[in-house]
Amino acid sequence: MAEELSFQGDGSNRLPPQNIEVEEAILGGILLDPEAISRIRDRLVLEAFYINAHKDIYQAALTLHAQNKPTDLLSLTNWLTDNDKLTRIGGRNKLATLVDRTVSAVNIDALAGLVMEKYLRRQLIKAGNEIVQLGYETETELPIVLDQAEQKVFGVTQEKPQSGLVHISDTLINAFQEVERRHEGIALPGIPCGFYDLDAMTSGFQRSDLIIVAGRPSMGKTAFCLNLAHNIAVGYKLPVAVFSLEMSKEQLVQRLLASEAQIESGYLRSGRISQTQWESLSRAISNLSEMPIFIDDTANITVTQMRSQARRLQAEQNTELGLIVIDYLQLMEGAGDNRVQELSKITRSLKGLARELSVPIIALSQLSRGVEARTNKRPMLSDLRESGCLTGDSLVRLTARGLQVPMKELVGKSGFPVWALNEKTMKVETAIVSNAFCTGIKPVFTLTTRLGKKIRATANHKFLTIHGWKKLDELNPQQHLCLPVVANIVQTNKLLALPNSHVYWDEIVSIIPDGEEQVFDLTVPYLHNFVANNIIVHNSIEQDADLVIMLYRDEYYSPESPDRGIAEVIIAKHRNGPTGTVKLLFDPQFTKFKNLARPNNY
Repeated sequence: MAEELSFQGDGSNRLPPQNIEVEEAILGGILLDPEAISRIRDRLVLEAFYINAHKDIYQAALTLHAQNKPTDLLSLTNWLTDNDKLTRIGGRNKLATLVDRTVSAVNIDALAGLVMEKYLRRQLIKAGNEIVQLGYETETELPIVLDQAEQKVFGVTQEKPQSGLVHISDTLINAFQEVERRHEGIALPGIPCGFYDLDAMTSGFQRSDLIIVAGRPSMGKTAFCLNLAHNIAVGYKLPVAVFSLEMSKEQLVQRLLASEAQIESGYLRSGRISQTQWESLSRAISNLSEMPIFIDDTANITVTQMRSQARRLQAEQNTELGLIVIDYLQLMEGAGDNRVQELSKITRSLKGLARELSVPIIALSQLSRGVEARTNKRPMLSDLRESGCLTGDSLVRLTARGLQVPMKELVGKSGFPVWALNEKTMKVETAIVSNAFCTGIKPVFTLTTRLGKKIRATANHKFLTIHGWKKLDELNPQQHLCLPVVANIVQTNKLLALPNSHVYWDEIVSIIPDGEEQVFDLTVPYLHNFVANNIIVHNSIEQDADLVIMLYRDEYYSPESPDRGIAEVIIAKHRNGPTGTVKLLFDPQFTKFKNLARPNNY
């Protein structure tokens, strides 16, 4: 009749927390008052009832209410009869008893709260028993066990009634009300970051979004993200968590202090504070101490550790977080030998964390040195990817028709099969391409092998060697590349093939510069490589980010630039909106970004 709970490790014979009389009063109220169930259906989950018969009765009431039918004694009796559950709940007498014992449904909201409290206590006991079992799993690494244990407790504290399947009409009403609210200028759909043009383009930072802020060194990535953290913490009093893997918390605080006090950071570091600046410094310290900004400067922190810290902060502050900042992505620890795939797993985990906590996460990222080799040094989305690109005439072998198709003809297509290498078995398999795209105009090189294979690629495109994946600019003649075995072209006894594998190793004879031209790449999930010009080449790792922001300051490369003091915030990827460029003022003296125009101009 009642739900079962395991009490391993509990030496007592105590019953789980429950209140049968309150459950009966709730059900009696539903039978008496046609409006009662609408007051509690979103607060009281089915699983909260301790007695199984009470769950069946509540389920019947929820179903009838969803069909706009009454939940009186006759209606529930007929529904339970039609669904062969009337006998199981104790027959008509059970329902009649519930009605007789209930005076009214006036206190049904408070009663629902009591039942939910008992339910959550039972869930806590269940989580505790499961945590005990986790402690005995000695084969699992301790950090993983601790994270799983914490997640179970966190799951209890965050438990909310699930809406289940909702008719589209209900969602449309909410959507219309939200549109009305925005039309009236009440609020953005996301969290405003304080930079007006950027907010106009992004509609604010969306909860559950992963945002990558990238740039070459000295572009101001850390200062920009600290400004964002400051604006959200001050403007909305929402907690902001900053995980700094490169700079100490003292260094970060000094930057915030220089920006807030409008005192050059060099003066703060040296202690050369004038008499007139002490008042500004004191005021800045007072202001910053009131801001809900929290910093963790643990080096090489993992996503698991971040999740634990963020959960704890959210629980302590008893409110949703406003922002999480990670400085920076390439310093994070992951798992695996292949750093490209490792970073892909890290960003995927960060996206999962953003969704779990319903908070925007900003991860800073370094860009490849390929930016410096171009005449136009404004960063592009392809600079963020961990692999390079191939020229448009590179032939990709498709598995469906056995054809070799130039990469430039595949742009914009997805879902087509190609050949790719499974590195665990060293055999060629079919893989599905999720994205084919152009990455701009870049310098390329021609690589030639002893068997006459040629491919034209950018310096940072990776090829599989006997010693693992290497960028083209790390390769030299006499090194060996991995090629797929194709029976009609392999006519040599000097193969370095592995037993039962589908590959052989061909020697590089030359790598020469070959001008600049438009280049392309594919994304191949899971195997992360494909066959082009009959050579195994690495794919481009698709970013899990919803928003990718690039920072660029022209005066860094051209001191006499007319855009001195101007920073370009380039939105290179926007999953839910437009891309484009926003300009901000940058004050290097105080490492501070400012709006280029005042808000009343909009």
